[in-house]
Amino acid sequence: MPTNITQIEDEERGRTILRVAGSMYREDAVLLEKIALGIKEQTGRKLMIDLADLHFLDSNSAPVIKRMEREHNFEIEGLMIFLQKTVTETESHNGD
Repeated sequence: MPTNITQIEDEERGRTILRVAGSMYREDAVLLEKIALGIKEQTGRKLMIDLADLHFLDSNSAPVIKRMEREHNFEIEGLMIFLQKTVTETESHNGD
């Protein structure tokens, strides 16, 4: 299943939400990061990445997701328990 990214403006909270669905590989995560950084630069708004509809996250994309949270202060939501574990384990192995 391909990655689908939908941009939603949350006017009430003054932020942009990027809802991600499907499967995510490293190339998709890098693209998501570029899109999110571009939106942040253009709008100056807070960004939230919603991964609740993500069905697959490969181990190479997990460090990119973690970097978006840690370095760019994007809020990450919707990781199911097994995805959260993948992100954490990959981060500890890669040191990224």
